[in-house]
Amino acid sequence: MGSEILRQMLWLILFLYSVAASESCGYQSCHLTKDGYINLHMVPHTHDDMGWLKTVDQYYYGVRQDTYPASVRSILDSVVEALKENSDRRFIWVETGFFWKWWLEQPEDVRDNVRNLVNSGQLEFVGGGWSMNDEATTNYLAIIDQMTWGLKKLNDTFGECGRPKVGWQIDPFGHSKEMASIFAQLGFDGLIINRIDYEDKNIRLAKKSMEFIWRGSDSLGASSDIFTSVMFRHYSAPSGLCFDSVLCRDEFLVDDPDNSEYNIRKKAEDFINNYVEEARKSYGTSNILIPFGDDFMYQSAGSYLKNLDKLIQFVNNNTFNGQKYNLIYSTPSCYVRAVSDEIKDKATLEVKTDDFFPYAAGTNNYWTGYYSSRPTMKNYVRYSNNFLQVCKQLNSLTNVTFLDPRLDALREAMGTVQHHDAITGTEKEHVTHDYVKMLHAGITGCEGIANQSLFKLIRSSNMKFETCPLLNVSQCAATELEDVLIITVYNPLSRNVSKHVRLPIIDGSYTIRDPEGNFLVTQEIPISESVLKVPGRTSKATKEVIFLAQNVPPLGFKSYFFEKTSNKFKTKSLNLPKKVSYKRKSPNDWSFSWKNITLDLTQPLLYYNGTDGDSYALKTGEEIHFREISPSVVYEGDLLTEIHQTFSDWVSQIVRMYSNEYFVEFEYLVGPIPDNTTGKEVVSRFSTATNSHSKFYTDTNGRDTLQRIRDYRPTWNTSVEPPRPEKNYYPVTSKISIIDDNEETMVSLLTDRAQGATSLRDGEIELLVHRTCIGEGAYEQLFEEAFGTGVVTRGSHYLVSGLLNVSDSENILAIEKDLEERKFLDSWVFFASNNNVSFEEYREKHVMEFSGLKRALPSNVHVLTLEPWAPDTILFRLEHLFEKDLNNELSKNVTVNVKDLFSTFEVLSIKEATLGANQWLENNTSFNFVNVSKTKLNDGKFEITLRPMEIRTFLIEIKFY
Repeated sequence: MGSEILRQMLWLILFLYSVAASESCGYQSCHLTKDGYINLHMVPHTHDDMGWLKTVDQYYYGVRQDTYPASVRSILDSVVEALKENSDRRFIWVETGFFWKWWLEQPEDVRDNVRNLVNSGQLEFVGGGWSMNDEATTNYLAIIDQMTWGLKKLNDTFGECGRPKVGWQIDPFGHSKEMASIFAQLGFDGLIINRIDYEDKNIRLAKKSMEFIWRGSDSLGASSDIFTSVMFRHYSAPSGLCFDSVLCRDEFLVDDPDNSEYNIRKKAEDFINNYVEEARKSYGTSNILIPFGDDFMYQSAGSYLKNLDKLIQFVNNNTFNGQKYNLIYSTPSCYVRAVSDEIKDKATLEVKTDDFFPYAAGTNNYWTGYYSSRPTMKNYVRYSNNFLQVCKQLNSLTNVTFLDPRLDALREAMGTVQHHDAITGTEKEHVTHDYVKMLHAGITGCEGIANQSLFKLIRSSNMKFETCPLLNVSQCAATELEDVLIITVYNPLSRNVSKHVRLPIIDGSYTIRDPEGNFLVTQEIPISESVLKVPGRTSKATKEVIFLAQNVPPLGFKSYFFEKTSNKFKTKSLNLPKKVSYKRKSPNDWSFSWKNITLDLTQPLLYYNGTDGDSYALKTGEEIHFREISPSVVYEGDLLTEIHQTFSDWVSQIVRMYSNEYFVEFEYLVGPIPDNTTGKEVVSRFSTATNSHSKFYTDTNGRDTLQRIRDYRPTWNTSVEPPRPEKNYYPVTSKISIIDDNEETMVSLLTDRAQGATSLRDGEIELLVHRTCIGEGAYEQLFEEAFGTGVVTRGSHYLVSGLLNVSDSENILAIEKDLEERKFLDSWVFFASNNNVSFEEYREKHVMEFSGLKRALPSNVHVLTLEPWAPDTILFRLEHLFEKDLNNELSKNVTVNVKDLFSTFEVLSIKEATLGANQWLENNTSFNFVNVSKTKLNDGKFEITLRPMEIRTFLIEIKFY
């Protein structure tokens, strides 16, 4: 008992000490700048990829040193000890995923040391996400999730002193507008970026425009503005000043003038003349940020920082070329604060409203190929995110578990794969396999949570709900082996949704009954020969049965009774209107008609013979077009029309038109790509007669839409000639569109994963769907294999076209947004054995229809996040789905009352936080370049008003009914 009291007293002392120490962290801990001096902000840092040439664990533990001599665990061990030696020293940490792995291993005395370093400002977290995410191929929700989870860990562990204030995106290959908006909404004061187009950078250096205000969203306006600074050269240390004894080869500093090896004066002069004086010409204040670090640096932090101590002392005690310099240990936040203090008139800064894509590292070296690299991995990330949201929602609605490590595993796996060498496909192939293994383990764990939640909602304790992860190759053991199943379709969206469910079967006839007992209309279609031959597919299923799950409730489900039978039953009449009709002139020539428009379309599949560029870049050569090698097969029925096309032994396509849908689906199957001696860039191209005047439109991380113009950059005159396809490729995470010259008709293609896309000619859209590359972007060729041969990818594009200036129900923007949401957060299908009971018996004892919301939300509002956060507390986000001025009704402000919104719990209180949920919004009062008021609209106690494209974040206290 005595030892327990002593332990509690010790913790109280440590808590009080941390509270007192916290007053010296943040901006209070910044070393002072000096008037009349050039203030050199020396930022010691390490850039630690969460997988690239090695896996996350290989990098962390320091194995496979022959591949890359890096150990993240050694870096943190070394940095903590080195910071304790000198209180002037500073160090920043970025990737919370690595830090958390290390923190869990540490004994309490080491944790105390780290707390002290954080509270004193010596160790500062910047960025703070689970990883340093990519900005081209990531979706905004996955970005927000991974930032939120990393920030939560820091907040729970270190409180206010652990809260990052600046974004640090120094290695992603180009920078997105939505990412700037996210950082602004996180409450950050600034953003440091690095990789921008070489032409753009040269012009900015010459014009002293390396620092600017970046507006992340036109709809949100100034509230999405963030001060942004571009690094002078790269994130590595200035030449000659790398002092990590493991990874560097530069000579250490010798500051004894009597020693024959004395070198510090020459080193300091080179530093000032070749780096500092050059940087001074390109920035608008006396403050210059100078990174001291690189990939996996500071494995010997003591030697590195001891040399920097000497450099500081020498530079500060001497004058160079008549100028005095104030060299200080600093952090990105201290640098941003110093710049803000010096710029009295912030209005003089440029306001940037576009993005930094595409990124060219040099002449004709456009890093646009990675937008489509490793397409199966990119699809699996989208799939995993879909299930993560389902898992979090079900858990929140039922309270079956709290702080469950099974949920954390998927959160953290998803956070890891947002890394800029993960979802990008720029990592080695064995690292990709490790990412997939992480995601699979996370999904498996979350299936257990979903299972418990469905038990509670359906009122069953003896059923096991499973998913079929191989439906993408038309394989599902449940539907192939079971004669009777309960099929539960869960809808993660905030409005009713209808979904066509496709189930692989072997033979026989099946009936499907809805919760009311109606026998549903079904349609059986043979599985295409190309799918049957996919390497690794072990299913004996040869056809699929399709049914329509109509009006599945918001955040809810409907269960269907699936039974193999030879009996005939009268089915429920659907009377579905065919919203798209078609005519076909040749294998690639189509004419599609909607209510108000007819679209003539040529749709070839082709590939570019790639050159020897590395896997990051896109290199296009001669075009090779595919031709049908066998007649198309057409299947028509009450639910859909489906056309199967075969173009070669490794390229095929299915074109689908569902009776009640506005879109045409083009489902491609590509691979194994033959011949690994030349690269191939495989493209699906859609050509129309639309006069689009060189313009096209792409999403930015699934949110705002940006106009693109062929061979044009909004902020500088690009000089690259002749025009090159890869120069015009942009990242597409959800859609790409063209609009006719009268601005009346839009043609859009929606994707099921991140891809590169462009419009190389008026009226044309092309999307890069699969690729191989003989160049070694990650020190190996991009030629993925699975099951002993090249990888096969199966994916789809939704084609939709319509009028912009018509009523809401038929407006192309409303139709497109509905499809975009359904394609991104698809309804999830669960399968369970019904234990051989009849439909009537099952319905009597179980809930077959459920809604997590008491009412559907308006079509322009979505519950973005519903996530367990703390005991009796849920993290809750609402988002407005539409941009301003796009639609007379849907672009208006909208108000939602959340008091009695949910069906399983009552909302007792609600309090607003910043986007990352690590600070109350009312407390986010630190300085801001743009001085935007944090005051929101005049909400009622439980009423939330959303402006166009606004996301609002709340912690809600709840009580279950």
